[in-house]
Amino acid sequence: MAGGSILGTRVQRKEDPKFLTTGGVYSDDVTDPRLDGAAQAVYVRSTVAHGTILSIDVDAATDMPGVLAVHTAETLGLEPIPSPFNPASARTLLASDKVRHVGEPVAVVVAETHQQAADAAEVVFVDYDFLPAVIDLEEALSSETLIYEEAGSNGVFDTTALGIPENSPTEEFFADCEVTVTGRFVNQRVAPCPLEVRASAATWDGDTLVQWLSTQGAQADKDHFVKVNGGEGTKVHLITPDVGGGFGAKIDAYPEEMLLGVLAKGVGRPVRWRETRSESMMMLGHGRGQLQFVTMGGSKDGTVTHYQMHALQDAGAFVGMGTILAPFMTRPMSSGVYDIPNIEVRTTSVVTNTTPTTAYRGAGRPEATAAIERAMDLFAAEIGMDPAEVRRKNLIAKFDEPHTTAVAQTYDVGDYETALDKVLEAAGYEDLRAEQASRRESGDAKQLGIGVCVYVEITGGVDPKQEDAKVEIHDDGTATVYTGTTPQGQGHDTAWSMIASAETGIPIDEITLVFGDTERTPVGGGTMGSRSLQQGGVAVNEATVELVDKAKKAAAKLLEADEADVVVDTEKGVFHVAGTPAVTKTWADVAVAAKQDGDELTVSTTFVADMATFPFGAHIAVVEVDTSTGQVKHLRQVACDDAGRVLNPLLLDGQIHGGIAQGTAQALLEEVRYDEDGNPVTSNLADYGMISATDLPSFEVIHMETPTFVNPLGAKGIGESGTIGSTPAVQSAVCDAVAHLGVKHIDMPATSERVWQAIRAAQQ
Repeated sequence: MAGGSILGTRVQRKEDPKFLTTGGVYSDDVTDPRLDGAAQAVYVRSTVAHGTILSIDVDAATDMPGVLAVHTAETLGLEPIPSPFNPASARTLLASDKVRHVGEPVAVVVAETHQQAADAAEVVFVDYDFLPAVIDLEEALSSETLIYEEAGSNGVFDTTALGIPENSPTEEFFADCEVTVTGRFVNQRVAPCPLEVRASAATWDGDTLVQWLSTQGAQADKDHFVKVNGGEGTKVHLITPDVGGGFGAKIDAYPEEMLLGVLAKGVGRPVRWRETRSESMMMLGHGRGQLQFVTMGGSKDGTVTHYQMHALQDAGAFVGMGTILAPFMTRPMSSGVYDIPNIEVRTTSVVTNTTPTTAYRGAGRPEATAAIERAMDLFAAEIGMDPAEVRRKNLIAKFDEPHTTAVAQTYDVGDYETALDKVLEAAGYEDLRAEQASRRESGDAKQLGIGVCVYVEITGGVDPKQEDAKVEIHDDGTATVYTGTTPQGQGHDTAWSMIASAETGIPIDEITLVFGDTERTPVGGGTMGSRSLQQGGVAVNEATVELVDKAKKAAAKLLEADEADVVVDTEKGVFHVAGTPAVTKTWADVAVAAKQDGDELTVSTTFVADMATFPFGAHIAVVEVDTSTGQVKHLRQVACDDAGRVLNPLLLDGQIHGGIAQGTAQALLEEVRYDEDGNPVTSNLADYGMISATDLPSFEVIHMETPTFVNPLGAKGIGESGTIGSTPAVQSAVCDAVAHLGVKHIDMPATSERVWQAIRAAQQ
């Protein structure tokens, strides 16, 4: 206990015994009797990236053994759905007029078994009139081949539409700068690769659609299922079992899931669907995908005064969530932790014949950080100044009241220099630089690289900034917490139980968490954008505090005392009169007494935040690069991530470790690639560069707590911070290792081949 409270202590995750022994119950594992006799659905997917559909022949598939139904957009009567971000860019849930990326569903087969459905899907023949594939972002903007003819351009969303002017001419904007540096940075497309691929099961219980699906927010998804299955008045009950990872890609509902209710009604029985890993790599939303043109300017003493960026955001084939990441996430965070007075940022979202992009761990903020951190490195190299000192010179000074940047983004609290100092000291920065100098002088084939990153990110910024919770005490003294958040590995069961236990004294093993069920938890914002603790957890805290006050009234009657004199012993979970702990009443006593008086020990609440929070931190990455082969070895990662008040250091470290692993993977290995015809060449985990524990060092985590004033717990988000800080630090370290050889920049991923090529190009 820390100060008598369970909060702030390293409590083991109560979820883990199940996950590590019998295993979770995921969507494809559900054995509800309402799913007895379920048929299986398999989708027919486009094998071309861009083409007009001339015809779809399903006759052979219809005659296959076990087939119950074969449908296309036409047979289901699907209407085009306009994009909210560009109404001219409309599509149907099954491709109808044309296909826009490999893997897009064009038909669906329902059969008795999965194998029968898969066999029948193989004989559905789609006749295409092939169109040129548009893959490259820059070429897409100037291409005469339009993915959506009605939109008039492949550039489907620009910050100019928000009233933000175009960037000034570069020479004019930087006219007063002594030094300017420019960069063209590729923040490559990556695949989320959750352990659990998408799966869903649907059935009709009378006139109610009951559907299980792997999602990050069933409550928000519900409207989509209502619209597809009959519109207003349709009863829909969504249930979220255990979710094996989401990383942002499972925020939105997908066509394959939304159509299951229609299919189930058509065949008169439940229908299940699960995708293969290869299908997941082609259809589950991808992340990142930004091309950044950056210029930074300032004085020779290291002061940065001007920063300009134009970011091209790859939206993929659909104008969905990926379209708005750059204008609404990258641009607002473009200033980073730096006090730069003059900043201009324009973003243009572009459609291509590739898998649609979506919100992936950090969603626009890692891109903003990567851009300005690489620019800082180039600026430091240009003036011959240590990269850590250039950063220090330009940091926003410590503040505990709101600070507004040059791009009009307001931060809550920040102490960036302390985070930098902590990480530099822990890493032994001066000694590392000395070792690097020694290796360079000796001409060692294996050179040392040191990468520095200082970052800030926005969490809990998705509107509405609120969350609901309910806490209920049962007659046996146990409790149930109902939350609008949806865990996918974050440890909400442990965390929310700790919050309730801190106020009630009920052991966490006697507290049950209910989530992701639109009947039992009808209102909720889901889990995304590192919002859960600071909004969902705070809602649980407020509901529990109110519940304790309510329970004291019932306890006062039992103890024959004044309500003001009743206290809760949170170590023992009992009520007594202050000063007389010998006579106690349990939560069970109080719950039964309240019920006898016609009341229930249940409290619901909604917490509404006034603004987002802004976690920050600093990372040092140390790598070793074999200059003869280009091989990179990640030696150390020292991270100081400040997420405000820490509820459970064990959960905090887990989130940081996972974030660093994903960030390092992007910096060194991961990249979704397509050939010139739009065919994915990384459509399975044999071809896609996944990182493993053997590729990573033991992370050195430094705790720092700067509580926010935005919520009563003082908590900020942590789920994405490790990713945001690690990616640019590792990339910077690789570039730093070979900078003395004339290499200025290496785009991610810094694979051995790419590093070797950069060294050879510099030598030539």
